[in-house]
Amino acid sequence: MTDIRTILRQAAEALGDRLEAELLLAHTLGVNRAWFFAHASDPADATAVERFESLVRRRVDGEPVAYITGTRDFWSLTLEVTPATLIPRPETELLVELALERLPQGGRLVDLGTGSGAIALAIAKERPDATVFAVDASADALAVARRNAQRLGLERVTFAQGDWLAPLVGEHFDLIVSNPPYIESDDHHLREGDLRFEPLSALASGVDGLDDIRRISAASLPLLAPGGWLLLEHGWNQGQAVRGVLEDAGFLKVFTAQDLEQRDRVSGSRTLS
Repeated sequence: MTDIRTILRQAAEALGDRLEAELLLAHTLGVNRAWFFAHASDPADATAVERFESLVRRRVDGEPVAYITGTRDFWSLTLEVTPATLIPRPETELLVELALERLPQGGRLVDLGTGSGAIALAIAKERPDATVFAVDASADALAVARRNAQRLGLERVTFAQGDWLAPLVGEHFDLIVSNPPYIESDDHHLREGDLRFEPLSALASGVDGLDDIRRISAASLPLLAPGGWLLLEHGWNQGQAVRGVLEDAGFLKVFTAQDLEQRDRVSGSRTLS
């Protein structure tokens, strides 16, 4: 009978990625990755091997690991994800960090295009004093976000369905954050790799990728409290363009923050105090 070490090695060779092989086998067996260190020589159950090999084939065909396992780690949370939601990425944690730095005690925040709820729930966990809203146009995505909130004990987050800020007319916030679609609609990357499986509506936004960023920027000022902030994630080559959009919308103190790879990743601005 084949042991755990062997099937992991074979899967890692097929995938070209040891970590992905471990994640898929851990999911199959219902264990964590640390389990493999103590059980590498254990015989692998034939039924489990068959299930595992099926998952490996799905990954070889390009399906993202997060959709195969149904989970993705983000910040300090393990989130449910489905093909209705964008897969949370590590670089988006910069947006969470910048939001936490600017959110006043007892402040009000909204996450636009929340998807799995990653940003809103990470902030809600760190700041139980804050009032957090989360908006998405997709009912299926909001269902995932609500399940994540319930499972994580963060049910005080308020969810609303609608187009960006449309469901929030009459509300006021200290902070508006969003990881909106920002890829150019004809970008060839949309037809490659993991992006092929993710919802196009959460990825692409017009010829230059900035259509939704323009809409959010134009609609945000009336809903921000004095001195309130708008923070937007964007592509690594869009910092200058997004700063221009924010300035055209009437924002002040416009800036761009870089991610760990020293690439432009989040631009922000604030209203008059």
